[in-house]
Amino acid sequence: MKMEEVDLEEDVMNVVAEEATVIVDVLCRERSNVLEQIYGLVERSTRDWLQSLPSLRERVLGIVDYFRASDPQKCCQFLQTMWMFCQSIPLDLETKVLSIAGSSSGVQGCFPENENSPRSCNVKRLCLDQVESYTNAVKLLLQQKFERVTKDVVKEVCLDEAWLCLRQRHSARVRDKSAQAQEGEEPSEHKESVESLLRTTGRVVVLLGQAGSGKTLLMHCLAHHWAQGFYPSIKLLFLLEFRQLNLVSQPLSLKELLFSFFLLPEGGVEQSEAVFSYILSNPEKICFIFDGYDEFGTKFTDPEKLPSPLGPYQQLSVTDLLSGICSYKILPKCTVLVTCRPRDVIDLFGSSGYFVAELLGFSQRRVKEYTETYFQEKGSELKERAVNLLMGNRHLLSMSHVPALCHVCCICLDHFLSEDTSQSHVKLPTSLTQIYLHILSAFLSRCQGGGSTNVSMPLLQKYRSQIAELSRLAMHGLENSRIVFLAQDLSTELMNFGANAGILSRVDLTCADGSHLGCAFMHLTMQEFLSALHLMTSPGISESQLKRKLNLKSRWTARTDPKTVFTDSLHLFMCGLAAKACRPSLALLEGSDDATAVVKKRQETVLKILRSFVGTASQTGPKIIELCRCAHETQDVSLAKDVASRTTFELRNIRLSPVDMDALAFVTSAADQMVCLDFGGCSIELECLSIIPNCKNLEHLIFRSRKYDDKFAEALSSILPDLQDLKQLHFISGGLTDTGTEKLIKALECCPQITHLNVSDNSLSDEGVKMIADLFPKLANITSVMLGKNNISRNGIFMLVEKMASILSLQKVHVRGKKEISVMFSPNSRKPSVSTDDPKDTEDPKELILNNYDLKLTHLTKLCSKLRGCSSLIILNLSNNSLGNKSLKKLLELSRLGTIQEINVSDNEVDMDGLVSLSASLNTEKNLREINASHSGKQKMILKLNSSTRGALKPLSTDGSDLHLCKKFSLTHSDIHPTDMNRLCKNLAKCKHLLELDFSHGTLKDESVERLQMLLPGMTSLQLLNLSYVQMSTDGALLLVRSLADCPRITTMELRQQGESFVRFRQITAGAATCKLIQYKLNGDNVKDLSGILEHCSYLADLDLSSNFLRDEDVKSFVNLLPRLQISNSLSLSNNKLTQLGALYLVNSLNSCEKVAAVDVSLGAEERVLIRFGQENITGKMLSLRECDFEMDHWKNLLEILNKCPSELKLDLRNNGLNAEMIKHLVTQLRSDCDCRTIQIEEPWIKAEAAVRLVSSCLDLNSHIREIRVEKTCFEISLEGLPSSAPSENGDFSQSTVRFISFGDCEVEGQHLTFLQSTLQKCSSLLKLHFSQTTLGTNGAEFFSSVLPCLKKLKTLSLHSKGEGLDEAVIFALQSSQKHLENLSLSHHVINDSEAAKLGSALQGWTQMRSLNLSHCTGWTAAGGYKLVCGLVHCITLEEMRLDSVALDEKSAVCLAQGIRTMTSLKKISLNKIQVEVVEGSGVLCLLACLQSLDGLEELELEGLRMGDQGIKELVKYIPKWTTLRKINLSENCVSDQAGEMLVKALSHCRALQQLHLFRNKLGHEFAVRLGQVLPSLPQLSELDLSENQIGQKGSLSLSEGLVSLKTLKKLCLTAIGTSDLICIASCLKHCTSIESISLAWNECGNDVAEKLAEVLPQCSTLKKIDLEANNINITGAKALVKCLQCCPWIEVIRLWRNPIVKDDQILRDQRLNFSPT
Repeated sequence: MKMEEVDLEEDVMNVVAEEATVIVDVLCRERSNVLEQIYGLVERSTRDWLQSLPSLRERVLGIVDYFRASDPQKCCQFLQTMWMFCQSIPLDLETKVLSIAGSSSGVQGCFPENENSPRSCNVKRLCLDQVESYTNAVKLLLQQKFERVTKDVVKEVCLDEAWLCLRQRHSARVRDKSAQAQEGEEPSEHKESVESLLRTTGRVVVLLGQAGSGKTLLMHCLAHHWAQGFYPSIKLLFLLEFRQLNLVSQPLSLKELLFSFFLLPEGGVEQSEAVFSYILSNPEKICFIFDGYDEFGTKFTDPEKLPSPLGPYQQLSVTDLLSGICSYKILPKCTVLVTCRPRDVIDLFGSSGYFVAELLGFSQRRVKEYTETYFQEKGSELKERAVNLLMGNRHLLSMSHVPALCHVCCICLDHFLSEDTSQSHVKLPTSLTQIYLHILSAFLSRCQGGGSTNVSMPLLQKYRSQIAELSRLAMHGLENSRIVFLAQDLSTELMNFGANAGILSRVDLTCADGSHLGCAFMHLTMQEFLSALHLMTSPGISESQLKRKLNLKSRWTARTDPKTVFTDSLHLFMCGLAAKACRPSLALLEGSDDATAVVKKRQETVLKILRSFVGTASQTGPKIIELCRCAHETQDVSLAKDVASRTTFELRNIRLSPVDMDALAFVTSAADQMVCLDFGGCSIELECLSIIPNCKNLEHLIFRSRKYDDKFAEALSSILPDLQDLKQLHFISGGLTDTGTEKLIKALECCPQITHLNVSDNSLSDEGVKMIADLFPKLANITSVMLGKNNISRNGIFMLVEKMASILSLQKVHVRGKKEISVMFSPNSRKPSVSTDDPKDTEDPKELILNNYDLKLTHLTKLCSKLRGCSSLIILNLSNNSLGNKSLKKLLELSRLGTIQEINVSDNEVDMDGLVSLSASLNTEKNLREINASHSGKQKMILKLNSSTRGALKPLSTDGSDLHLCKKFSLTHSDIHPTDMNRLCKNLAKCKHLLELDFSHGTLKDESVERLQMLLPGMTSLQLLNLSYVQMSTDGALLLVRSLADCPRITTMELRQQGESFVRFRQITAGAATCKLIQYKLNGDNVKDLSGILEHCSYLADLDLSSNFLRDEDVKSFVNLLPRLQISNSLSLSNNKLTQLGALYLVNSLNSCEKVAAVDVSLGAEERVLIRFGQENITGKMLSLRECDFEMDHWKNLLEILNKCPSELKLDLRNNGLNAEMIKHLVTQLRSDCDCRTIQIEEPWIKAEAAVRLVSSCLDLNSHIREIRVEKTCFEISLEGLPSSAPSENGDFSQSTVRFISFGDCEVEGQHLTFLQSTLQKCSSLLKLHFSQTTLGTNGAEFFSSVLPCLKKLKTLSLHSKGEGLDEAVIFALQSSQKHLENLSLSHHVINDSEAAKLGSALQGWTQMRSLNLSHCTGWTAAGGYKLVCGLVHCITLEEMRLDSVALDEKSAVCLAQGIRTMTSLKKISLNKIQVEVVEGSGVLCLLACLQSLDGLEELELEGLRMGDQGIKELVKYIPKWTTLRKINLSENCVSDQAGEMLVKALSHCRALQQLHLFRNKLGHEFAVRLGQVLPSLPQLSELDLSENQIGQKGSLSLSEGLVSLKTLKKLCLTAIGTSDLICIASCLKHCTSIESISLAWNECGNDVAEKLAEVLPQCSTLKKIDLEANNINITGAKALVKCLQCCPWIEVIRLWRNPIVKDDQILRDQRLNFSPT
């Protein structure tokens, strides 16, 4: 550098002024002795002042300011002193100091040459000259490179016309998957030219641009600009290419990188040292440009993983070195510019904050200019034609957005037009791949000297081998991450061919061992295109290889993603080559005999792979765009249709180019349904919007970003009229103002099809709202407009309110602060028109919601005036404002609108005074029907009005005609003071309407309760007082209970501490009242007070004192007072934690209170205590004790109490821990003379041998036992007071009175019966003996052989087996009972032929037999069965015969039928599932025919005979005469509709019919219709089962009409009847007053049926079980049933298995809802 000579007088002052900041920084870093030298130049006073300053920097600033204000001579001395003693002066400052020193006199004397002084002036001058020399060499090199790079550039590059978007990013917070972009963050960005990139130094900038955007060219232009003298703040600029850096394999230092791979200084080591020292001393003046990171073979090293510290001389790998530079670990404050692809920015680590600049492509103007320049020298006609073709083809135009592709399109057009200029129409390529295919032909034409006279196909065939070699080279480079090839990597011929064609370009490479000649493809995209050709045409390419290469590229990448040096175009070219249009060209390149088939197969494989991507859940916005690009390249409409199967294309925070938009248009236009495009934070050039009208089927368009401003809105407005299918437009979270809104409104006027408009979160003012409101009448189909989060004032809102009156279709205005402002329109009004002065009654109801808008009373007047013309307003919500008490009266006047139903003024600074005043309006204002307030009016405040009449508020009528109206006053969550309670109740007492009063969830002190209790009798219209979850003391609750005596209108009083609580009233005096006082901690005094209160209540029916923590003594006290109370029905004391002593007190009430009819006590986990009362002179009482675990003392006391009970007693003792001795003691003690006692005892040990021993002992101990039975583990005896002698000491008695002994399913076996043998032999009066589910064996046979002969009066014997054989000894013993046995049951026995013959023989002697049961007996053959039947038919006195599931051959069946004809006394016959072997004729029909003789038949069971219609036709001949028939079962008989109608007609004569079972037949709706007509003629029907018949909706409707008349119906089964519409069935249940069980399972019923059931169940007081399994009832229906159960205590279970119900706490609270089999 040549130093300028400066004038000492002028320039010395300029140096100090300009470099003041640098001088301060230098002096602050130096040692203290430097300042001491400088202090010597300053006068003493100033020096003292400077040294007194507190900090070093302040002192240095004072020194510099001092010399800036001094004379030039002193300034020169100051600078010379600095130069002498400072060690860290920057080279630029040192140069200026030396210039001044060289111009001054005596310089050499000032700087003596010795070892302590700085270097000589001449040395430093030499150093700066060497830096200047190297800088000039760098500039020359960069200019030469620029000339080489721009040699073939068509149009001169203007940096100030190349634009980019610049934004700052913070690398420390960059997360994988580009989290900022994906989470919707929008870093601020601004647009500037490329020329300005280097005007700001000391920063790291990453320049993004897609392949072909001109990054490399622009970098060379920037370097050229710098070489021409631009950017003076940069002293040295290094331009390094990553493709060159790929060749660096050894570690190197920064110095080696710059001088070995950029420019080696010509001055040798001395110049290298000088230049490098300058670089290290002046980093802020150094600029690095690293071009083409996408070509780099690896990733930068994470700065956090770099070794520390890093030095400029340290040997590092190239990745570590570059990362250190970019992260400022090396050479901080330098300027760094890196170019790369957009997706690679995640790899780059900048300083604490680095900048990202994204190149913008060509605008349409620049495309046109470039095309004109390209064709400038080819003639005006050709130029005009080329420009028109390019600008008129949207595919080519959108691709030309990328500068390189614009050049490619021009070459393609040149090739087309040069071949034949006479063609009027040129078929242009429609995809990027097709363009490259034509470009390849154009390049090949150069090899034969210009344009081909033939089409491109022969060229592909001619140069097939060269193309194949180039394709293999390209593929080899792709797989090995190489884009630069050495000369030895390919043949000289191939290099020359590629270079001549323009496919390859020669490059000079700098390697560690010297320079070499190499080559690269003309562009990375050309290398990928040729690689795609290789994959589609080369032999041996498998489907798996294609699949591996074809994958969607995301524009959101992670740091862990593998690095690739390519531009990610390979997959696009593969897709493009899969197009049918490319097949002929590919077949030529493939070259084999079956080339077309091979190519076609690979194309189909590519399409198959692409289809597999469709619908993948992991597809993000970028991948969706890539998939659209792929589909567009294939030009396959079918694939595009599959891609467009999604309804919404959600695109977030990516830059969308015209090519992307063109691909979107292609895909959406192929969709079968309407689609939505959702652009969120995407960078979109305004010209891209012009492509959106090409998106057919576009119904919904969303733009959300601050990037979208008024200019964007203006551009959007220009295309809106062209979007004929668009119905929803969302322009949200943007920069839209009134200016842009005006443009949008004008465009929307041409879009009458719009239904939804959303401009929320912008910058609209009232003027913008006015423009939008004026648009409403012009949008014929509009349904909603969203305006939230704008700058809209209260006047703007009132403007919208005013429109409610003028626009009939405007249905709702919803305002919630400024965040939510929406306007809704009626979907039924197709044409929103302006109303007239006389609105019609057909006007749609309207709703106005104005929340959180700081409305005050002064604003209310204006609002009311705006609403005055709105005659159809039904809801007005003004909650969360500041209206105050005075507004309430004003708001009531709004009911003059006539239709208003609700006014919500919650959270409006209303207090109790305002609420009390308002309560009087319930009496004075007819239209006001409900006041719903909370927290003393401060929070919820809702007024509900009647809207049946129009006009002003009307006073009450004087004739009382309005008294039927029901009104409600709710004041919840409030602490009501006594004075307020007094005022409220006095106002409400004046209300003559039926009234409900709700104080739930509040707090009532005793004084307030006392005022309420005093005023209740005077509130004659009160029907319900709700006190649920009210905080009220026990004394307060007792005060309310006093109302039962004071107010005889009370029917129910339920008070729970923190639970559902209410008081119900009747208009007249109640006949009976219920009182529930639950969950209060009652003590002894409370019990006495309560008793005293209840003594005066003469109509109390039920009293519930559950869960009140009553102690045993408290219960005793209350029980002793029971005779004084007038309770007519029940007293509950459950869940009071009583002990066994308390249970005894309760038992004693049976003796102490004559009215006590039953006592039920359970001390288990669910404590239950219930006392039931009866009328006077009760004849029988009942005691139930469960899980009481009595000890012996308690047991004795219990027996003592029981013996005092004079009445007939039924005793039920379950699981009380009783042993055998205690039971025997009980049986012994209860042998006194009583009318009748029944004892039931259940203990787990009562079974098997223990059960038999217990029965035997009890029979020995007590002769009063009339019946004794054991069922499972339950022991039951019935005692009767009969005169007999007491047993002797050894237990014998003269005669037993037992009539019935039964052992049922209690694990009794034959060997156990020996303990009963002797006792049973003495039971001469025994009439019935029953054994079921027993295993008798030989011991059992012996037992019966010895016992049966002794039982001379035995009339009924039941031996139900577990499937064992019938011992012949038993049959022999039975013969001894032939004369007196009348009923015999031997079901479930296995009877062989011998036993069958003997049993048949025995049956012939039973002349008195009335009932015989052989159901489920097996084991005999046809011969044995015949002998058995032959004996059976002799029992002509039979009245009941059961042969269910018995197997008979035809001969036996005929014999049985003949026998039945003679059994004229038969009343009950059961042949369910009887197995008749048919050989000739029909055994079943034979059996049916024999029924004609049975005139007195009462029960007929023929289930499972599969008789079909023929059997029904036989039956209906006899049914009409069976007028006493009570039960008929014809289930599972394949009965059709036609036969079913015949059956119903016949049954209409059986008016005594009680049970009708027809499940699992083939009956349909015609049968059901007929049955519905007949049901009224069956008044005694109690069971009806039609399950598993396809009755359908029509049939169920007819059936319901008939069910209405069945007052005796108890059980109804309609499982799986083929319809889910069973609302009619559910509705009719309220008329079935005896119904106990109903099944509607497996019908797919929905919530509507559940809700209808919930509505009618409170009227079905006998209903116990409901089966709703396998329906379609969800949480809504279940909640309806839960709510209903609260008032239906009689219901035991509702089964909801297999329903789509998500169980929550509310449902699980009621255990009667059963959700699973467990």
